[in-house]
Amino acid sequence: MTAKKWGQMAAGLICMLSISSPQYVWTLFTPHLRTELSVGAPALQVTFSILIVVQTLFSPVQGWIARHVVPRVLIGAGVIVTGLSWVAAAQVHSLAMLYMTYGLLGGIGTGIVYVGVVSLLMEWFPENRGMAAGMGAAGYGMGAMLTTFPIAHMMAASGWRSTMVVFGLLIAVTGTVAACFLYRPDAHALSTRQQVLWGANTAQVVRSPIFWLMFFMMATMATSGLMVTSQLAQIAADKGVAHLMVWGMAALPLAMTLDRIANGLTRPMFGWISDRIGRELTMTIAFMLEAVALACWIGLSSHPVLFVLLSGVVFLGWGEIFSLFPATLTDTFGTRDASRNYGILYMAQGVGAILGGPLAAWLHEATGGNWGPVFVCAIGGDILTATLAFAVLRPMRKRYMARPDVHS
Repeated sequence: MTAKKWGQMAAGLICMLSISSPQYVWTLFTPHLRTELSVGAPALQVTFSILIVVQTLFSPVQGWIARHVVPRVLIGAGVIVTGLSWVAAAQVHSLAMLYMTYGLLGGIGTGIVYVGVVSLLMEWFPENRGMAAGMGAAGYGMGAMLTTFPIAHMMAASGWRSTMVVFGLLIAVTGTVAACFLYRPDAHALSTRQQVLWGANTAQVVRSPIFWLMFFMMATMATSGLMVTSQLAQIAADKGVAHLMVWGMAALPLAMTLDRIANGLTRPMFGWISDRIGRELTMTIAFMLEAVALACWIGLSSHPVLFVLLSGVVFLGWGEIFSLFPATLTDTFGTRDASRNYGILYMAQGVGAILGGPLAAWLHEATGGNWGPVFVCAIGGDILTATLAFAVLRPMRKRYMARPDVHS
């Protein structure tokens, strides 16, 4: 049983690694795309928002499909669509076609894989959901660590179109092979207690104030992280560090690589911590960490070494939302409709993509290229969410879990 569980974990992580680049390497393509397509930053960042919004909007549908289609088929299809989205995007000559390929197709593919893998791993590790969700999300957060420098070097040598074709094919092949090994636990793989499906159905969950509080909190936290993810190249250029060298490497791809490491490590780390000290307390600590890191980063980011190091700390305080929220949701509302419930909650990231993508770019331009107002909004959102986690979500969940009908 233990070997099977960890085998599924390994295969799921490879699938996540393979589809992470569309979100986390996007910022490397933006300077080239702005020049070739002759568009402004807000219009171009709509592509990123479409990717995330479609990814999240498709999640509830994927949660329903997952109950009827075996994981290897569904997740395999997702990685193929993701890879093909890059191959197709390499052929575009208009912003509208970029929206359709990189944004729409990429969002469908990554949404299938992301929710499918996280839900599957929580089935295999029902007693350690925080860790399981964190490990699955870590694969997504860390995957671009392996591709950032190769993509940057290939773009410099061969251009962005050839780079997208090559790495799009790599996404499809790598993820498809890993997906072939995925399957659900059977009735004999889990203990009797673990097999019991309990909790509220999706219709009941979406009527709960707790769910919508969590949705608001996740959307607020997603905004700050996706703002940095989508705008990192522009921030580096504005701060004058994009082409500077740090420890013999270019500052921007080095920062992106460190960010992927931190973004990956934080997910299982804070998931594991939350399994022991509680979800809300862990949220409070992590969200405040990001607020402090953002404040330090924007003030000190003109120094290339600090730009690299503090960007990693920012992601250390952000990426854990993808382990803490699904685990908290399933703890609260049970396993009966866990995949669909998380699919709907995951739509909060789509809200964050709109606020952190084109709207953040617009605010930056509207204030004369000043990142200060953007970061003030992000820091305020982090502090607000940290406060809500401990002062509001914690007592609400405690009262709800004390109800005699919750575990029926």
